[in-house]
Amino acid sequence: MSARIWSIRDVLDWAAKDFSARGIDSPRLDAELLVANALGMDRIGLYLDLTRPLEEEERHAIRLLLSRRRAREPVAYILGYRDFYGRRFEVTPDVLIPRPDTETLVEHALQQIPLDASCRVLDVGTGSGAIAVTLAAERPGARIIGTDISEAALRVAARNADLHGVSDRVDFELVDLLRPNETYELVVSNPPYIASADMEALQDEVRLYEPTSALQAGEDGLDVVRELLHRAKAATLAGGHLLIEVGQGQAAAVVELAVRVGGWHREGVYLDLNRVERVVHLRRI
Repeated sequence: MSARIWSIRDVLDWAAKDFSARGIDSPRLDAELLVANALGMDRIGLYLDLTRPLEEEERHAIRLLLSRRRAREPVAYILGYRDFYGRRFEVTPDVLIPRPDTETLVEHALQQIPLDASCRVLDVGTGSGAIAVTLAAERPGARIIGTDISEAALRVAARNADLHGVSDRVDFELVDLLRPNETYELVVSNPPYIASADMEALQDEVRLYEPTSALQAGEDGLDVVRELLHRAKAATLAGGHLLIEVGQGQAAAVVELAVRVGGWHREGVYLDLNRVERVVHLRRI
């Protein structure tokens, strides 16, 4: 790259072509995000300065980030953040990267939280805290509790709560699923739901970099959901709601599991933007 004078345009074009040849999704977008980050600019700034020649120090900073992406490290981990529901969240390899699919869970959870009344909400497996923090920011009357089995994840979640000014209304607890003898009007969860046999088929970005404990859940991917259905039964007030994000093709099985557990009524199954059944909605009876 240093044998000639390289402009911002040259580097973007080269990186996008290289990423595409390696089978990386959204190669141009990834190139723009990484080059902009290396130069301390935003993407609009890149296009306002496309013909500017790059200094050696700038090319070196760009090479470092591009090499990480060429090794299939997710862009969110390289940048240290991911945008979710209109807000920017810190992410590290200790937490699952928030995804647009999970915004479906948030949308339907918000419908269950009154705008002008208090409500206790539990986010099981909070990870980065993206769900818990978003719910707190969108519903100031709610008290949110986020649980996780990872201390490192909870530290990230706490920083995100501080970042968005909701740390006074969100508590994070180191606990497996939930504490006994506590009750909530709403329980939400994006649990691990990948079957063991499917782990090897995941994209390298997911399989090699994201925390396995936040992905894998037994032979059929439903081990955590099974336990959650049983334990949330006691923790959800009568008439309260449980919203669970599920993997493709799992919704019917989760509803069947809820029927077997008893105490749950199927309220609905909601589609994500790709028309996949992504969220199972149950009501406590």
